[in-house]
Amino acid sequence: MIGMIVGVPKETFPEERRVAVVPTLAKSFEKLGVDVWVESDCGLEAGFPDPAYKEVGFSVISDRSRLLNKADVLLQVRGLGANPKMGEEDIPFFKKNQIQIGFLDPLTEKGSIDRLAGAGVIAMSMEMIPRITRAQSMDALSSMATIAGYKSVVMAANLLPRMFPMLMTAAGTVAPARVFVIGVGVAGLQAIATAKRLGAVVSAYDVRPAVKEQVQSVGAKFIEMELESDSSEDQGGYAKELGEEFYRQQRELMSEVLKDSDVVITTAAIPGKKAPTLVTREMVDVMSPGSLVIDLAAERGGNCELTRLNETVLHEGVQILGPGNLPSTVPFHASQMYSKNLVTLMNHLVKNEEIVIDRQDEITQGILITWDGDVVHPIVREKHGLPPIEKPGPTKEEVEEKADGS
Repeated sequence: MIGMIVGVPKETFPEERRVAVVPTLAKSFEKLGVDVWVESDCGLEAGFPDPAYKEVGFSVISDRSRLLNKADVLLQVRGLGANPKMGEEDIPFFKKNQIQIGFLDPLTEKGSIDRLAGAGVIAMSMEMIPRITRAQSMDALSSMATIAGYKSVVMAANLLPRMFPMLMTAAGTVAPARVFVIGVGVAGLQAIATAKRLGAVVSAYDVRPAVKEQVQSVGAKFIEMELESDSSEDQGGYAKELGEEFYRQQRELMSEVLKDSDVVITTAAIPGKKAPTLVTREMVDVMSPGSLVIDLAAERGGNCELTRLNETVLHEGVQILGPGNLPSTVPFHASQMYSKNLVTLMNHLVKNEEIVIDRQDEITQGILITWDGDVVHPIVREKHGLPPIEKPGPTKEEVEEKADGS
């Protein structure tokens, strides 16, 4: 007897090498009482070939349209919103009340979200996991930011025309590289820690003074600037957009630090908005030839005025890199981490081998984007210019009664 089917399609976004479910977590899915179908070769580029899935009891399906149509739940890295062009080809195979979980870019991709709602899909966005204690192990943004922060330093070490650590040699002393990290979220902290392990002298800045202790705990110097930044974080724990006057003053003070930096790594992003410009052309002008800017906000427009997504810009001897989708460049561990986030979320949602949508639950409220043919997330509705929904969602008791058929 076939139970609830969890489908794992192969990612179709260009150069996306991650996979949503890895075979090493088979026992976790088995405990949920679900059948897992994976599309053939979905994990190949991440280091998980089809035999690895078959060995743990997953079904390997070569017909993508069949998998998409038969699955009760689709687990993806990039759902339709985060894969708007290639994802369009999958829409005809979606079915009403199918649950789709993945990155959806719901705050900016209105057309894709409307299509999911129109298809009757129950869409849940991994970007919108609330930053609360009980949801930490589901926080895929943090998982992927960890990888991006690490990889940014590895890229810098490879490209910088000098070594990171201080070395005492017979030919003299080699001075350590100086790394400056702007934005001390998960990616920033990982970049700091990785640069320190490689032997660099690291300093960091963030608009939130409260992160000073975190910076110092990983061995870096926190750069303090006398700026008003009391409201720099929203209730969900994400950075808020600040006024242009704040950013202007910040850029002036930051230029002094950039003069002495060999590597600048920027990580500042505002959910649903263009990334703030923190490093202007004039600021790059003061940097020494041979130095680098690695802009981790390139996919959102970039923190550096000169950034071009997926390109390297050379300006007065300074390289400005705008890498996109860095987690995909470390697909094995990125897939492992993301898959664990999904499994934890599934454990939260699955009751008695069925998914229960409790719209009174804080985590479910945070990630539920579409329901019953409509866009229901209040922030997404506001961003898309839709009026608020007056009627609240069903209570947990009502959901359970419906699931029981009463």
